[in-house]
Amino acid sequence: MITEDGQAKVAELSRIFKVTEVTIRQDLERLERQGLVVREHGGATISNVGGNVRELAVVNQQNMAAKQAIAMEAIKLINDGDTIILDSGSTTTEIAKLISGFRNLRVITNAINIAMILGRDPSIDLNVTGGEFKSPTLSLTGDKAAEYFNNIHADKLFLATAGINLRTGLTYPSTSDLVVKKAMIDVSDSVYLVADSTKIGKSSFASLGALSLVDYIITDEGITAENAKMLSDYDVKYIIAKAIER
Repeated sequence: MITEDGQAKVAELSRIFKVTEVTIRQDLERLERQGLVVREHGGATISNVGGNVRELAVVNQQNMAAKQAIAMEAIKLINDGDTIILDSGSTTTEIAKLISGFRNLRVITNAINIAMILGRDPSIDLNVTGGEFKSPTLSLTGDKAAEYFNNIHADKLFLATAGINLRTGLTYPSTSDLVVKKAMIDVSDSVYLVADSTKIGKSSFASLGALSLVDYIITDEGITAENAKMLSDYDVKYIIAKAIER
């Protein structure tokens, strides 16, 4: 949760995990000794949060080759005149880097780094939600971010996730983004879940809902035969992005 949100309070963690505040403080002390968090009054923050904000880089930089391949596949689905939503995340950031040359394209995002990438192109009609700032994902979240989507319509949503599992559905490391992601889904005609293959079959802390919330999953060639069969057996449509030739 701290990695996802950038910080957490002892009282909140105690309530969520149903343990005493003493236990949470002991856990935070251990995490601090491991160099993962920095304790502060009433809670803790992620240890490397300042660097990623200065560099406008999301914390999760794993499996970047797969994410870049997924972005190449996703960009093929965008057309002139579209209104698209780009969720925050490392894969959607790669999509943003490839967006150019479209006519009458409107992009809505809750990610500060994506806004900075697309803001360089005056031909893009760029819209950014409000909300509370989350430093690890450089995103805006919470009820204010969700309210932005009231009375909005989008042709396509490119949605991020932390885990894809038939039993738990779409899952995330914390509850803070669920209301925003649900609002994005509700206003979009087509929902494309962009997720590298390491996330398939895994579950994270908080569930957004069933896989039926999305229309397609765009993943990479690393998907196992077992996971591909699992998706097919449950009529989950997926697109496999081919590796980028270097």
